[in-house]
Amino acid sequence: MILSFIFFLILFLGGIWLMGLAQSLEDFQAIIFVAGLLIMCLSLAFMMRQRGSATRRSNNWSGNAAE
Repeated sequence: MILSFIFFLILFLGGIWLMGLAQSLEDFQAIIFVAGLLIMCLSLAFMMRQRGSATRRSNNWSGNAAE
């Protein structure tokens, strides 16, 4: 769990870095920006799908499926 968090944190920060880098480039700004955005979104999506995460309805504190 910790290794996957570190991996996805690196992906998340790398995506933010790519979006910032796109502003200083002369060519392919849109492609680099969109790549950074996709990497950042994918890292968030994979982190939210981790088993035992607080984002799952079946693992909430009250034990009920939905409130």
